[in-house]
Amino acid sequence: MRPPVTFLRRIALAEAASYLVLVAIAMPLKYFADQPLAVRYVGLLHGVLFIVFCCALLQVLLKSKWPVSRCALVFVLSFIPVVPFFFDKQMKVWEAGV
Repeated sequence: MRPPVTFLRRIALAEAASYLVLVAIAMPLKYFADQPLAVRYVGLLHGVLFIVFCCALLQVLLKSKWPVSRCALVFVLSFIPVVPFFFDKQMKVWEAGV
């Protein structure tokens, strides 16, 4: 069984990628190319991934005994589109338990 932090890292990157696709591709398609279905489908995918991310973060909080402040930081940084890609390096350190 994988450690909860490993799953959190993977889902955080997937969620961040879906956020970027939503903001950089789907929304311009909706507003500049009159393609609203792009936002509907990518937005749905992003919403599901965000819910899974929140559940994974809660699991890490409970099972890996991360401090609430660390979990809050990871949660807040997930709202900034490119930050999770750069923050993954720090998540690797926490995953290793260093």
